[in-house]
Amino acid sequence: MLRNQITGRVRLTDGERKTLAAIGQKLGKQALKEVANIVKPDTILGWYRKLVAQKFDGSTPRKAPGRPTIDPELEALVVRMAQENRSWGYDRIVDALANLGYTISDQTVGNILKRHGIPPAPERKTTTTWKEFIRTHMDVLVATDFFTAEVWTLGGLVTY
Repeated sequence: MLRNQITGRVRLTDGERKTLAAIGQKLGKQALKEVANIVKPDTILGWYRKLVAQKFDGSTPRKAPGRPTIDPELEALVVRMAQENRSWGYDRIVDALANLGYTISDQTVGNILKRHGIPPAPERKTTTTWKEFIRTHMDVLVATDFFTAEVWTLGGLVTY
């Protein structure tokens, strides 16, 4: 009945060809001779050979296994936050990034900082850079300039 309803040539889509090719390869050429009426068994097996060739031709680069890499801009932002805010831990950096619209885990922040040689927050708090020291004590350093006085002594003019 179905053969009588089909008039003319049957057009198959690529997906249908792939499905027929996969089934045809499992059946084998002898079984296809008995079953295949639309196309010749050699055609179906040819489709399978093309399907395998497309899979292994190497034209489309495959992605590396595992999680995708972190965007370099995001990594630079994490490093900058850790350097400028020495008391912030991994969770605080994650929360600050969430406020900016980035989703990242605290473990990823730790891996980024470790990769850049930046210690965790408790160790970062114990050390102070000169730049940070001068910035935090600038008001004291400016005020000390007003405590100088020039005094005449037996040795001459001396600045105290």
